[in-house]
Amino acid sequence: MTRFADQTVLVTGALGGIGGAIVDHFARAGAALVLSDRDAAALEARVAELAASGIKAAAAAADLRDPAGTRAAIEAAVAGTGPVGIVVNNAGGGDRGSLATTTAETWAADVELNLNGAYHVTAAVIDGMKARRRGAIVNISSVNALQALGHPAYSAAKAGLISYTRALAVEYGPFGIRANVICPGTVRTPIWQARVDKKPEIFESLRKWYPLQRVAEPMDIAKAVAFLASDEQAGFITGAVLPVDGGLTAGNRVMAGELTLEDF
Repeated sequence: MTRFADQTVLVTGALGGIGGAIVDHFARAGAALVLSDRDAAALEARVAELAASGIKAAAAAADLRDPAGTRAAIEAAVAGTGPVGIVVNNAGGGDRGSLATTTAETWAADVELNLNGAYHVTAAVIDGMKARRRGAIVNISSVNALQALGHPAYSAAKAGLISYTRALAVEYGPFGIRANVICPGTVRTPIWQARVDKKPEIFESLRKWYPLQRVAEPMDIAKAVAFLASDEQAGFITGAVLPVDGGLTAGNRVMAGELTLEDF
């Protein structure tokens, strides 16, 4: 495992399934951690758990749609951990599944959280990275940014996150700052529970679309994040879009089988 003992890592959406796995992975790698989410009490409890394990950690409770509040929370947190060297913009979510059910309000809310939230977080730490001439930003987008898979406002925001990541890579590369984006496919997290309740076999149904014949576990995403965050392993990678999707976006295996009448 790559070590991050000299780094402070900021993870947004730190209480979620993917965020929790990212936090766990960096904690095991020796990083100091700044955890951001909206539930202040739950964040403090998580920080206390990490501290009990000998991990330096701080909470930055914030609604990422509030730029001033987000900056203030991060600045207060890093006073106890040291300056942020790695940012993982993981927080996100979608509201409506189709254009027909999307409203101006839900569209704006999805863009505000999934795209603008990442901008506000990065803006709070980028000047420090620039001054130190070192930094890594890993943004969590989605395969929805690459294909039309429902949730159009969420998908558009996640596509915008790819463009934003490339802008970061180009403008801040001369200062030693790298920026990359991961596009996960289906990940087995608690956010799926409502759909599991409606259709208990949903993951088994989705499996057929993935060449690797399974959906992702949160740690699959966390390991990819750590790879891109590592100067040792990915020091010459910036502006990249990495699907971590079990081959979903490589092609449609179900359609291929029907076209060729072969067993895919």
